[in-house]
Amino acid sequence: MTSSTPVVSLRMAALSDLPELLQIAQTSFVQAFTEGNKPENVQAYLSQAFTPVQLEKEWRDPASTFLLAILEGKMVGYTKVNLAAAQSDIQDPESLEVARLYTLEEVWGKGIGQILLDAAFEFAKEKGKTYVWLGVWEHNARAIRFYKKNGFKAFGSHPFPFGDEIQTDWLMRVEV
Repeated sequence: MTSSTPVVSLRMAALSDLPELLQIAQTSFVQAFTEGNKPENVQAYLSQAFTPVQLEKEWRDPASTFLLAILEGKMVGYTKVNLAAAQSDIQDPESLEVARLYTLEEVWGKGIGQILLDAAFEFAKEKGKTYVWLGVWEHNARAIRFYKKNGFKAFGSHPFPFGDEIQTDWLMRVEV
């Protein structure tokens, strides 16, 4: 194994992980979305979507699963996947939604996002799903390239309220 290959462990989030997960969720979101957005809209979204109460509510939902990426004992990213009952748009029992997939900027380009996405694919297969889908901000070129590299294709869009704006997310999917 070369020194450039990170040794990452994955595990499901436990209740005791939520404070650290909240920190990672907030930090990685700010790192991913500050560029190209008004700071007040980023803060408004953070105060709505990434609170201790909201995170615990999502964690307790039996149709949602949080998978954590741990590198050298430190949480560096996560993905949240949703079965049909928790999905934001489609609610198709044949699908799995990747509702969130974020890593800290310090590990961008190190393959952590790929490890998390591969885990989501494996989860979908274990659950007998036909495809995985997600929504991605139309101006997030880096994420769109990553998803296209993994076989995702756009099949629609939806409005995404973000502070005082309505942005557009592309809906993308891939068969598993």
